[in-house]
Amino acid sequence: MKRSLTIIFLLFFLLAGCAPAASVTAPAFTPTPRTVAYLDSSRDVEARVADLLGRMTLEEKIGQMTQVATDIILPGDVNRYYLGSILSGGSGIPLENSLSGWIDMVDGFQAEALTTRLAIPILYGIDAVHGLGHLKGATIFPQNIGLGAANDIELMRSIGRATAEEMLAAGINWNFAPVIAVPQDIRWGRTYEAYGEETGLVSALGAAYIEGLQSVPEMTAAAPGQTLGVLATAKHYLGDGGTLWGSPNQVNQGVRYMLDQGNMQANEETLRALYLPPYQAAVDAGAMSVMVSFSSWNGTKMHAHRYLITSVLKGELGFQGFVVSDWAGINQIQPDNYYESVVTAINAGIDMAMIPDSYTNFISSIDQAVKNEDITLERIDDAVTRILRVKFLLGLFDHPYADPVFRSAVRSSDHLALAEQAVRESLVLLKNDSGALPVDPNASTILVAGVAADNTGMQSGGWTLGWQGINTNDVVGSTILDGIRIRAGGGTEILYRSAGMFTDLAGKAPVGIVVVGETSYAEGVGDKADLRLTQDDIDIIERMRPKVETLIVVIISGRPLVIYDQYPVADAWVAAWLPGSEGAAVADVLFGGYPFTGRTPYSWPRSNAQLPINVNNSAGLTGCQAPLFPFGYGLGEAASLPVEWFTCEAARE
Repeated sequence: MKRSLTIIFLLFFLLAGCAPAASVTAPAFTPTPRTVAYLDSSRDVEARVADLLGRMTLEEKIGQMTQVATDIILPGDVNRYYLGSILSGGSGIPLENSLSGWIDMVDGFQAEALTTRLAIPILYGIDAVHGLGHLKGATIFPQNIGLGAANDIELMRSIGRATAEEMLAAGINWNFAPVIAVPQDIRWGRTYEAYGEETGLVSALGAAYIEGLQSVPEMTAAAPGQTLGVLATAKHYLGDGGTLWGSPNQVNQGVRYMLDQGNMQANEETLRALYLPPYQAAVDAGAMSVMVSFSSWNGTKMHAHRYLITSVLKGELGFQGFVVSDWAGINQIQPDNYYESVVTAINAGIDMAMIPDSYTNFISSIDQAVKNEDITLERIDDAVTRILRVKFLLGLFDHPYADPVFRSAVRSSDHLALAEQAVRESLVLLKNDSGALPVDPNASTILVAGVAADNTGMQSGGWTLGWQGINTNDVVGSTILDGIRIRAGGGTEILYRSAGMFTDLAGKAPVGIVVVGETSYAEGVGDKADLRLTQDDIDIIERMRPKVETLIVVIISGRPLVIYDQYPVADAWVAAWLPGSEGAAVADVLFGGYPFTGRTPYSWPRSNAQLPINVNNSAGLTGCQAPLFPFGYGLGEAASLPVEWFTCEAARE
């Protein structure tokens, strides 16, 4: 699949008679590395950008500012409109969801881009938020909430690099990650996409991941001058984790969002102290793409916020990359006036628009706005300069296609080992009475219950084989039940019944393990007021209690869940978050192969009535007003909360 762009240039222009596309009015020319500066890899990036920009028509510039989803792009339109980027949204998966299927799809778009007059390669974007989750058979790492619990800087860099390698194997060069929000309300459906509720934690882990993702891989023929591996995206700018409950005016697929895309109300001092530092850390780490949030600040949509985008991000923070909108985010500025929405967004500082619907309308709107002098050519040139700068830094002009050298990296033994390490480090021990953990591998019988115990989809969460994730075992990997079977001794009988129906068994088994938690969700679909365990999960815990001597509960979830009433029932509780494809590694820690080292990245509520509760609003709270577990909580080998901690009747629901 690897081809020389120089040869493609020469062949194309020889066959085409050096004629430009019919819709382009600029004079034709024949680009060769000897005479065209932007093709000369030995030249400075800024010189190459300036040379290419000077050769572009307005139509070509607008095309570079346009990103279209695979679901709606029409054949030939990458060439026809000189598009700068294509993305896979939640359902943007090739018919054959395999590595070869992805390569064929992505390289196909790239090949079409290289037939345009100036042969500017595309950026291909995707939400690889915890590994290349859309590719069946990729390594799926724990969601960011678990990585926040692990709080391991070098682990983050390694995961970023591993994700980049699997993306490059598929020819994908742009990752819409990491989320560097600082969520203050765990009812938010994107809580698990962020590292935690504390600004310093988010800043450090986000920067480390960016460094790993953008580090230059060992390509077989690395592009000269290349300084980035895969383009990272710091998102969602700014304050998306601080929106007020009930403030969004958004309904999606029949679901009313309650926090996602809502209104964040705070003064500028709070905005700068709580939400801005992770972006400064991201810029300092080399981030060259920032995605704007759907949310608002004090009623003004972020997509329209010139002060925050242009003055603060590009000015104060020194951001030299480009700003991309979120999925149709521009449409929300003035829902009844698309032209004005486009003008406002571009003038606010958005450089590339993610257009999942009518991209021709976006293109014609900018063209008309320039003619009307509502958008200046200087603003267009600034946006395109920033986009081209990134393309040169990525080495796309010299290395546009999927590189075969990375194909062996997908689900490689090294990546699986890294994912297993991340799972082990992310586990948080919430309770351990009477030495319940570690589990004795030589116990005569271990009863296992809970749908989540044997479900790679549930343990992976959203953005896995689709936008909302799945709740089946179609994610390639291992389950917690697999790990229990591996870790248990040869003479131990493992009995698994998802509903915990063991009434036919006489006596008590030495150990019971129940895995409870949330089914997969993403974005505002996951906004939820009631974070208590489901009644099914509560029933399973109650059924298992009389059937075992020692009861252990493992929670699979994208946020802390309300377990106040159930906590005293079990001897041990473990928060496993969303561990990804390698769920068997959970058992490595349960059976004592590794110590518990994780700490809660969010405050853990006693009840729904306490929400929102976080490290920034719970300081000084004591007794029944305090969180059940504070930010940074995690037990060692043996400890648990005192009985009197559970005498708060107001916390019972």
